[in-house]
Parts: sequence; C-alpha cells; structure tokens
Amino acid sequence: MPRGPHARLYRRLRFGDLVTFDLLDTRQYRDDQACGDGRRRSCAEHVRPGRTLLGRSQREWLLRGFRERDTRWNVLAQQVLVARLRGPDARGPATWEMDMWDGYPEERRIVLGALADARVPKPVVLTGDIHASWVADLPRDPDRLGTPAVATELAGTSISSGGDGRPMDDRAARLLAGNPHLHFHDGQRGYVRVEVSRHLWRSDFRAVDRVTVPGAPVRTWASWVIEDGRPGAQPG
Repeated sequence: MPRGPHARLYRRLRFGDLVTFDLLDTRQYRDDQACGDGRRRSCAEHVRPGRTLLGRSQREWLLRGFRERDTRWNVLAQQVLVARLRGPDARGPATWEMDMWDGYPEERRIVLGALADARVPKPVVLTGDIHASWVADLPRDPDRLGTPAVATELAGTSISSGGDGRPMDDRAARLLAGNPHLHFHDGQRGYVRVEVSRHLWRSDFRAVDRVTVPGAPVRTWASWVIEDGRPGAQPG
C-alpha cells in the first residue's frame, strides 16, 4: 500500500465543458500549525515565507491547472475554511485560526491571486471540516476585506458530528458583523445540495432540527446562487 507522499489523494475530475473539480489534500503535505495551534495572535512562524498547506508539488499542479482551464465552472473541493475568519470581537487584537487557511496566509494569497490572474471562469470553493455552514466571498487578498470577490466559498456542515447543533446565535451574529465577506452561517446538522447549469449555480443548505431524534424532517434553511458574470453569492 502507498504511504506518506506516495499516497497521492489530490486529483482532477472533469464533467464535459460544464465543470472541473480540483480535489485537494490539505492534510498530508502541510507545515505544522503555527503559534501553538487553535485561534491565536500571529507570530513569526505564522508569517514565515514559504509556509505551505498544500506542499510544493500539489500547489504547482493546482496553479498549472488554472492556466489550462476551459470549463464554465471550476471548483476547489477541500477540507478547511479559506475565508478570513476574524474572531467575534473584531475590535480586539487580530487573531487567526491556525488549523485553517488563516494559518497559511502567504499561500492563500498565492492561490487566490493565481485564480484572478488566470481569469479562471466562475471559481467556487467547496469546504468541509468546520461542523457549520458558511457562505463567503473570497477577495484576492483576504486581509483587505470589502475588496471585489474573485471566488465564492460554500462550507457544508457535518451530518451528525457534534450532536444536534444550533442555528444562528449571538456569537455567530458577531462573527458575521465583523466579517463583511461572510454572508451566512448556520450550526445545525445537514448537507448542501447543489444544482449547476451553464449560467447558474444554486446551493440549498439542508438541515434537521435534531439529529438525535429518529425521523426528524429535513428542511432547506437557506438558498444561495452564483450568477454568470457576477462574482460572489446572492440570496436565492
């Protein structure tokens, strides 16, 4: 059986001229989390040049693919939130989630910059591993909030991990208020259903009130669309 870097998990899937999926591996090749892991203030290791989440070979493969793209939609499917996520007290000292792309800011700028420079058609990021649903616009430089989006991120919640979960609460409301590029959050359990046509991407965030109750009905809590020629997400 292949081991370590020989167990190559990242790959590319194409569906006609409609959509290409880049399936990334953000676990196997990354540098260790900086500054002691978790939500931390920045430190020297956090901003050290050359820190990587993807590893050199995977990143070169990804950026090379950007320059060869000709499908109408282009998806990065990966594990951790790309969007800058300032803490709930946005007026306090800046903190960073070191286990997400926040912990690798240089490489995030490289990847989003390459997306913009290559003019990749309609890029969308699909994200998991955060046990909550999020919708975010991704500017070229995530540290310059409010600048135009180059891609849209859709983060899906867990199906059952973490128990019943909960809808929007005061902490989540403060997170949205302090992060103007974040449009939606929900902490309940469920999944994202996506419908893609040539000109429209629609995402329905589906969830149940309680996963601990057998037979609990699933409902669509929110819908978001991405329109052809209009970067960023809009309520659907």
